[in-house]
Amino acid sequence: MFAVYASSIDKDRPLNGLELGERPEPEARPGWTTVTVKAASLNHHDLWSLRGVGLPQDRLPMILGCDAAGVDEDGNEVVVHSVIGETGHGVGPTERRSILTEAYDGTFAERVTVPTWNVLPKPAELTFEQAACLPTAWLTAYRMLFTNAGVRPGDSVLVQGAGGGVATACVVLGSAAGLRVYATSRDEAKRERAVRLGAVAAFEPGARLPQRVDAVIETVGAATWSHSVKSLRPGGTVVISGATSGDRPSNAELTRIFFLELKVVGSTMGSKDELEDLLSFCATTGVRPVIDDVLPMTRAREAFERMESGNLFGKLVLTT
Repeated sequence: MFAVYASSIDKDRPLNGLELGERPEPEARPGWTTVTVKAASLNHHDLWSLRGVGLPQDRLPMILGCDAAGVDEDGNEVVVHSVIGETGHGVGPTERRSILTEAYDGTFAERVTVPTWNVLPKPAELTFEQAACLPTAWLTAYRMLFTNAGVRPGDSVLVQGAGGGVATACVVLGSAAGLRVYATSRDEAKRERAVRLGAVAAFEPGARLPQRVDAVIETVGAATWSHSVKSLRPGGTVVISGATSGDRPSNAELTRIFFLELKVVGSTMGSKDELEDLLSFCATTGVRPVIDDVLPMTRAREAFERMESGNLFGKLVLTT
């Protein structure tokens, strides 16, 4: 079958290890099901995999891709939850877990095999392309906002780095849930786009906000960390799920954190139940993932190049 996979690791030039071509069909496993992929979306996780983060050399070649929507063996339209427990039959609270492409082949292929537990019904209201955007970036955003930030309708939130998959999802989901959303971006066009998607206002990184916010959604890391902490009201929360600009800020703002009793909460992916809630939320409210472009899987290299350059707003989707 045709697939997009990592053949080697290169920390500095990750696309050197990206290959497109034939790979063996997935093997059947008891309690697992094979999904015929209709659409799959890119995440920064795929670039990090090519750099060797979470993907050691001895597991290569590895088919990339965490997110997918498709059709299961019984003809049902489904969405794949990509967090796999060590037993392969559900994800227990103390169970070791991995995400697709770390221990198991991913979704950038004509077919992918996952535990049957990891397959959810696709709402009829969502296209395959829309549904394929949800299980990683949008699920991460959902958990950051509604589980870990502790915000409620009417609260204020700063989303750093509008344009990235998680950040864009937070703008859309937050505004749909009645939050007062501010956003930042270095790019004027991305700031304007964030406002059209529901942000009250968008600013250049580091700009002073009209008010201190209840929570900050942080995926950028070192470049925006000091601004994130300074933008919080006393007792506020910064939720971090990534550090695309680096994980070692020059100023950690520790004095401000303890003096104002700020909370720093780490957040990773989301549960199957949260994905089910997110699918329902999108289906019933009319909220839809922001898609930058849809490309055939044979043009995956082009999609990876755009993600690496940052020349996108929203999700890049591959179709079979």
